[in-house]
Formats: sequence, C-alpha cells, structure tokens
Amino acid sequence: MKDGFVRVGCASFDIQLGQVKENAKHIVEYAQKAVQEHVKVLLFPELCLTGYTIEDLFFQKRVLNEINKQIDYILDATYELDLLLVIGAPLVHMNKLYNCAIVICEGQILGVVPKTYIPTYHEFYEGRHFASAPQKTTEIMINGEYYPFGTDIIFEAFHQQHLKIAVEICEDLWAPIPPSSKHCLNGATLILNPSASNDLTSKSDYRRLLVSSHSAKLICGYAYCNAGLGESTTDVVFSNHHIIAENGSLLEEAIQYEEGLIYSDLDLDKLVSERIEMTTYATKNDDYLYIPFEIDTEDLELERYYDPYPFVPSDSNQRAMRCKEVFDIQMHGLIQRLKAAHIQKVVIGISGGLDSTLALLVASMAYQKLGYPSKDIIAVTMPCFGTTSRTKNNALKMMEELKVTSLTVDISDAVKQHFHDIHHDENIHDVTYENSQARERTQVLMDIANQEGGIVIGTGDLSEVALGWSTYNGDHMSMYAVNVSVPKTLVRYLVDYVSSLYKGQPLEAVLQDILDTPVSPELLPAKDNEIVQKTEDIVGPYELHDFFLYHHVRFHYEPRKLYRIAHLAYQDKYDQATIKKWLTLFYRRFFTQQFKRSCIPDGPKVGSVALSPRGDLRMPSDANVQAWLEECEKL
Repeated sequence: MKDGFVRVGCASFDIQLGQVKENAKHIVEYAQKAVQEHVKVLLFPELCLTGYTIEDLFFQKRVLNEINKQIDYILDATYELDLLLVIGAPLVHMNKLYNCAIVICEGQILGVVPKTYIPTYHEFYEGRHFASAPQKTTEIMINGEYYPFGTDIIFEAFHQQHLKIAVEICEDLWAPIPPSSKHCLNGATLILNPSASNDLTSKSDYRRLLVSSHSAKLICGYAYCNAGLGESTTDVVFSNHHIIAENGSLLEEAIQYEEGLIYSDLDLDKLVSERIEMTTYATKNDDYLYIPFEIDTEDLELERYYDPYPFVPSDSNQRAMRCKEVFDIQMHGLIQRLKAAHIQKVVIGISGGLDSTLALLVASMAYQKLGYPSKDIIAVTMPCFGTTSRTKNNALKMMEELKVTSLTVDISDAVKQHFHDIHHDENIHDVTYENSQARERTQVLMDIANQEGGIVIGTGDLSEVALGWSTYNGDHMSMYAVNVSVPKTLVRYLVDYVSSLYKGQPLEAVLQDILDTPVSPELLPAKDNEIVQKTEDIVGPYELHDFFLYHHVRFHYEPRKLYRIAHLAYQDKYDQATIKKWLTLFYRRFFTQQFKRSCIPDGPKVGSVALSPRGDLRMPSDANVQAWLEECEKL
C-alpha cells in the first residue's frame, strides 16, 4: 500500500489434528480470502499444518511425509496470490525436529524460521519433541530444494522500503530477551508471531498487554496469531486470540473462540520516524540474512481508525485521568517556578475566555497547594473596543469566587492615545488596530507585576503557538506560560474537569458559561454586545489544526499523507476541499510564525507534542514552506 501502509492479517480455522491435507486446504482458502481483502501479509497459528497438540504424533512418518506433500500443494495453490504468508509446521533438519514458521510469497519459500525457546514446564511439553533453533543460519532441504533456515533472517519488500519482516514463535515472546528485540535492532519493522498460547483465567489480558507493550518497546508492528478451535482439550483450551499492535496501540483483536480472518493497516512510516528520532534506539549490524520479496503496492481505502482528537482520550474515565495529570503538571510547574524565584505574587490577564480561565485555575490551585493567600493572585480584566458584557462579567464572577485580587483597567483611552501618537485612524480595523490593544494589555500586566514584585503568567496555548496566533511582544510574552504545551482541544476539557470539582457551587455555572462562549480575542468592536470576531472563522477549526499539529510534529508526515488520514478521521464532518484549505493554511502559518516560537517564555511540557525552542522544536525562523505548499496544491 502507498504512504507507508501495509495491511497485515491473522487467520485461523478449525484445525483437524494430524490431518495435514485438510489443514492445507484451509490455509489456501484463507490465503485467497485475505487477497480479496487486500491483505499483503498473512499469518497463521503455530504448527497449523498439523495441529499444536498432537504430541508424539509429531514423530509419525505418516505426518512428516504428508507435510512435504502439502507444502508443495500450498506453494502451487498460492503461486498467483499477491501476499506473503507464514504457516507453522514441524520440520526435520540435521537429525532434529524443529517447530518452524515457513515464510512463503507467490508460491516460493523465502525461508524457514525455527523456534528458539522451547517450553517444557507446567502444561507445555515441547522439549520432548523439538530442538531449539541453531545459533547460525544454515539451509534446510524441503522437497529437493534448499532454503535459508535460522532465526537471524529479515524479509524485505522491494517496493516498500520500510516493510522488513522477522518471525519469532510463541514462547519466544515470553522469554526475558525475545529474539524480536534483536530483529528490530537489525531493521525489522514488523514482527510475526505464530503462536499456541492456551487460555487461562486473565491470561488474555496479560497476552494483550505483553504484545502491546512489546510493540511499544521495539517501536514495531506486531501480529500475534494464536491457535484455537480444533486443538485437543485433553488438558488445555485454545481461544484463537489474535492481536495486531503497533507501537503500543492495539489495532485489531480477534473475538475469542471464533475462527476467521482479522486484519489491520500498519503505518510503517510512523514507526521508522519514531525510531529515527529516538537516539537511544541503537541500530545493530549483526550477521543477518536479508531476503527480498515482492508484493504490489496498492492505493487502497484505509480501514484504520484515526482519532480525530489525538490529544483528548475518547473514554471518559481516561479523559478525566488525563486532565488531572495535565493539570497537575501545569500546577507543579508553576509551584516550582514560584519557589525557585522566591516570588509570591502573580499577575494574570483575564478575558473571560478559555485560556485565561485555565491559567487562573492553575494559579489558584497552585496557591492552595503552597498555602499562599489567594489575594496574592492579581487578576486583571482590561476591557476595550471588542469586550462584551458576557466575557467581562464571567471574568469578574470567576475572580470573586476564587477570592483573588480583582483589577479592572479599561485600556480604551490608552489605545486611542497610542493611535493618535502613531497617526493611526481608529476607524481602520486592521492588524495595527488589533495588535495595539494586545500590546497595551501586556504592558499593563508587566507594569502591575513590577509594582507588586510579581511575575506575569502567560495564557496562550499550544495551538496558538503552532499557528502564531498571538501578538509579538503582546500576549506572546510573559514570565511563565502555564498553557504553552496544552492544545486548544484539551483546554476545554481541562476547564470542564476543574468545573466538576466545584459541583453545585456558583463557580461551576461560571465555568460552564465560559465553555459555551465562542473563542475570540475580542479585538474588533462588538455588535449589539455580541462577539463578532470568532477565531475559528479566521484560522479554521482548532480540532483540525490540532490533528494536523499532532501528526506533523509527532510523525513528520508528508502533506499528502496527512491530508489522507485527516479525511479518514473527519469524513463525516469536513469535505476534502475544506481539509485542504485549512491544511494549506496550517503549513503556511506553522512555518512563517517560527520567529515567535524562537523566543517564547518558559512553560511546562505536558505531552509528547510540544514546541519549545529549547527542547522540542529546533527550526530556523527562515525555513521555506514552499515544498509543503506545492504538495498541498497537488491534493
């Protein structure tokens, strides 16, 4: 698939114990089904050709000879199928029997990977039948042909440079140092694990955690295909528990005790991008055998979910935990700054909007934690031409409920005097008209801070920092910016989270009304006491920009790919033209406004995406956006 995606599947069927011919037919049937679903990599369970639980029947010549015949049948039947498949079978090599994964592509065996760790404890008796994989890669003969045989093998796709596949088998994953750790350090991006892990109480939870966490540790895709229906129930039961994970995220999971095919679209570009950035992800150059294979690239409709709100958990319980965690980081960041600077007073400009509300709430909680008097928080509302009674009254009510020192400084006359001084017509509502107000507000805050021996707390959020939606040396500047790495889509939930802490109290009603107020800098004259300047009408929906920001900064996607996944995430809300419009604006503003980010104040980092020039984004202010805009034009 294009854009670095590959569709990976796991298939299982009702195993017929020891009936190799019947099992081979099912393997071919599911390979054909997988191709119809555009799966490019297909995995079957451990020892699926014979069944995992046939025990001493593994030694039977009738079984071993039939395996060779059915391998030929599978090769012939899959010759025209455009996919790589992995099947499990016992194979004899150098007087030993091995538990093997046979890797096949378009009717050809690419290689054979034997199991390394052979469990012989509790309910497992593999040591009675199988030898552990040899230390070095050799060759195994199957039906008169020699094929690579060993664990240190990576299968590389010709036309998908990041599709590099390695195999480990069941217990290999459960070992202290799984073979996949070494595979990934030698370049593998996708680990396939044919498995036979029996079901026990709570074992599925552990298995799910193990696969997901291991994929996160190795920054890889991981497909785990488990044995199930048809296996002997003499002592244990198997449940067809298949799992497909990517860098810690569970992409797809089988319904246990049901046979069938599951699949998901892995994003290999994302994995490689993560590895490149992580300087501690050490690349090794062990003596691996790299075997090429070829599958077609297809531009398919993705069947992968992209969360339209990557900064905001969709589950309400997880969201509440995230909000508490972020708020604690903001609060303790401010606490440390106040203690280190021996400062007891802070000054905050309060507009009645979401960002300044959050900053005030953070300061209020920090002062409670420190035992400082709330009156040492100086909250300043600075009405001017665009201020509405709704935002002003909400600001005043909030200050009253939090028992902070409340100041009102009407800056209208000061701004008009400034217009007079610079010969600006106050009827011309241009950028000078707007920015003069923003800079006057900042000057007022800074001077009050000087009077009080305090510091100014910045209120701007991460989304505004990304878009440069601030006035340089105006609201762009402060002594400590508590919201600087909190995206706009999360700010709303943080305010709502704090609101829930004041259930039934007057402050809850004030915060809920603030949440319902349109986002606006209120720099243009109000009409009939209503906000006329709505930020999202100018720069676009913040939910889109936060989505763009997350994937652009976190995974460095091309504009084409970012546009594609945005359409997938918002297909029921925004059409393609709208997404293209705001994506183009996002790139233009993100690049051209870097000069503002190069000198932003300190502030606590709360998530994996942040834009501090000191630790998160090193980017020249003169970077040229043309290459990105040209790509946007082609969309």
